[in-house]
Parts: sequence; structure tokens; C-alpha cells
Amino acid sequence: MKPLILFSLLTQLAVAGDVPKVWNDQALADWATPVAGLNVRPGHFSEREFYAASVDNLRTYPVYAPDREPAGYWESLQNKKPEPLIVLGKARTDADWVRDGRQVFDEMDVPGFRVWDPKVIARARSMEELKKSKAVVLRDGTLYGFRWAVTPKGVALTVQECAGCHLRIMPDGSLLPGAPFNVDVGSLILPLLDQGNAVFFPGESPEMANYRTFGMPWIKPDIHEQLKAMKPPEFGKLLASNIPGTFPRTNGSPYYPTKVPDLIGIASRKYIDHTGTHRMRGLGDVMRYAALVTVADSLDYGPHRMLADNQRRIPYRFPDEMFYALAKYIYALEPPANPNKFDDLAAAGQKMFEKEGCGGCHTAPLYTNNKLTVATGFKPPKEHFQMFDIMNVSVGTDPGGALKTRKGTGYYKIPSLKGVWYRGLYLHDGSVASLEEMFDPGRLSSDHVPGGFKGYKIKSRSIPGHEFGLKLKPEERAGLIAFLRTL
Repeated sequence: MKPLILFSLLTQLAVAGDVPKVWNDQALADWATPVAGLNVRPGHFSEREFYAASVDNLRTYPVYAPDREPAGYWESLQNKKPEPLIVLGKARTDADWVRDGRQVFDEMDVPGFRVWDPKVIARARSMEELKKSKAVVLRDGTLYGFRWAVTPKGVALTVQECAGCHLRIMPDGSLLPGAPFNVDVGSLILPLLDQGNAVFFPGESPEMANYRTFGMPWIKPDIHEQLKAMKPPEFGKLLASNIPGTFPRTNGSPYYPTKVPDLIGIASRKYIDHTGTHRMRGLGDVMRYAALVTVADSLDYGPHRMLADNQRRIPYRFPDEMFYALAKYIYALEPPANPNKFDDLAAAGQKMFEKEGCGGCHTAPLYTNNKLTVATGFKPPKEHFQMFDIMNVSVGTDPGGALKTRKGTGYYKIPSLKGVWYRGLYLHDGSVASLEEMFDPGRLSSDHVPGGFKGYKIKSRSIPGHEFGLKLKPEERAGLIAFLRTL
């Protein structure tokens, strides 16, 4: 083989030693944005603590609706041996990493949610029970969000980790990886959530586990205090107020939810999360963030440790190669083909977009300037202007997520408008369900019924902020909407 060809092949291959270390003390030190109200960065487990945790690396398999399950499928699962989701120490090309990353995206589950209870498994295999649970059956006959994990203890019912939130069902029934989810997985998930509490909050009551997940002891009054006495049925109703596409992830809030982010195009962003909780400096930060939100969050905030001493540990971790493959796949995600044509109406809308100065924040070609905008009521510390890209203005949207949650930084990330035609919900909390509603001045009225997130026990309310475009004439508004749908 010619030396040049051999060199070319070698440079395409990456093995375990070439994979960035996902948990790195130096990279973690200045990664997070300080929390509003404390002006300290969230704490984190050390590199030593992270790598001391046991490794989980198991394949999972689809859960079929009973009337769509292939003959002999369930029996074949009983006879399977545990297999690794990703083979460690194997040399891979970039294309191999992306391929294996797709498998990680599809199959990676939440080990803390795995349930072996025969009664729960029987429910998942009963058509009558599935209909009661309102689980979603995809066109291939599988259940959205659920997997079977073949473990040393036997077959467990579990949930998808990445694809549980970042997989959208398109109007034609196809699936769009990376985009925010848009269906409810149903009540079948409840016993798995109970199992998760037992794993992540051992020895804790459900009420206190919920408070530890969301509480803000440095805020007075803290709306989350009532979680300490809120019984599971009522808490279930609170969670149900968070419509598909929004999610009260740990450190967020069921009272102030945020939309599930679209992962497509993340490589061109400067910040992660709607509140810019972490800087986006490259592939390693995608790996790091995936590790953080799956299992490695210490819930430390300056003097406030939200976990009890026996809970402050990493119950398991995933191998670095799994996160590397996942990050490679996420970087490779592409938006779907846009069915909206750039016609005369869209051309007129583009002119309106430029005339109204929308490009100042939503700058082409990314249609974001990648900066942070200040939430109403927050005064940035002077040093932040040297640390972050800040526009010292507020668009007036609800500040709850930015000021009253542990993900609150005092800022909102200026989003990209690319892909707004398929994402479905608008504004950081998903209050707005369509572009028509976004540019309807009626949404500022207190008797407006939000098409998206309304709030707990709320039927009508105003959707404040981002008033740009609300004074346009009907024909101008139609053009602007047509243009945005082409992006």
C-alpha cells in the first residue's frame, strides 16, 4: 500500500485513546453560566468521582404493541444475553462514529428507570392496558419512548434517554431525530418514574424527591416549597400541565417549563439550553452536557446542596465512547426537506423582516446572533459582559424560567429561526403554538387562551413580550409568516 494512502486511512480512524475525556475538571471549571440570584456557577462532581462510578453499556430493543409484535419476538428477548450498546476500544472512521451514534441515540435508555416488575411488564404487553395508558403506537408498531433492556437480571421495561425527548413525529408519520417531541407517552411511564425516584433519591418520600428536583431555597417565596406537601396524584396533574414539547427537567420547573431544544444545528450555537446554562465550545461540550443531564448532576449551588449526603453520588455512568458517538451523530443531524416554497409572498415577507430590523437579533445565515438577552427584572453583574455575549436589552417575555428556576441564569438565548416551520411551539416556554398566534396582538390580552403551555390550573392569560411584528397589517403579517416558514 502506498504511504500516502495508508496515512489517509489512519487519519480517518479514531480509537478509544483519541476520544475526548467527557468529564474533565479543567473543562468543567468555567463551562456553566452563573445562576441568577446567587451569581455562582452550579457545582459538579469531580473527574475522580465521575470515573469511579460503575459503567452501564447495554443494548435495548423496541417495545411493540401486542397486536403488532412479530411472532416469537418476546420469547427471543428472554433467550438473549446482555450485549454492549457500543463496542469499546474499536477503531472507527467518522462515518462509523455517526452510524454508532445513531444507535446510541435510538437505544440509550435510563438505567435508573428500569423496571422488572412482572405486573408492570404485563401492562406493557396488554392491548387493553396500553389503550388505557394512551401510549403512542408508531407506524412500525413500536411504542414511542419505551424499550426493553436485556440485563443480567432479566428483561426490564425502560425508556429511551435521548430519543424520549428529541424525536418528533412528522405529519406523514415519519420520525425526525433531534427535533423536540410532540406526543405524550402516557401513564405507562409512571411506575418507571417511581423507580427513578428510588434510584436517584434513595430513602426519600415522593414529595421531598420532587422538591429536591426543583426547589429554590435562595428564592423567597419559592413556589416549589408546596411540592413538599403535594401528594403524587396532584403532582401528576401539575406535570400534565406541561404539554408535549415542553419538559420540566431536573433543575427546571413544572411551573416555568421550557421547550425541549431542537438539537439540529447545535454545532453552530454558542450556548446550550434556552437560558444559556452552558457554553457551547465544541463537540466535547455536547458530550459533557449529555453526561450531565443523564446522570452526573450534583445539584450543588454555592452553599445550597439539594441532595442528601446518601444521594449525592453517581449511581452509574456511560462510557466516554458512547457520548462521543452520540455527539458525532448529533453534529451530523440535518433538517428535513422544507416543503414551503420561497414565492412572491415569502419574498415580500423577507423585505418586511429586513425592514423591521429582525436581523439584528436573528442574523442570517444562522438567523440568530448567538447572544444572550436579559430577562425582565435581571441586572447583569458587570463582569458578565466580559464573560458572555450579552445584548443588554429584554424582549419582555415571561422571566420565570430565567429567574425562578435552577436553570435560571437571568438570560434567554436568542434562538435561531431556522426550522421554525417544523418545531411547533414558540417562545422559550412553548406558550405559543403557531406563527399566526405569535404575531396576533390578541395574545397580550388577559383573556387570551394560549395555544401552547397555559400554566397549572390556568385557562386563559396573556402571553407577554416579543412584540415585534404585532402592529403589522394583515397582508404584511402573512408575508412575514410565509418567509419564516421557508427558513
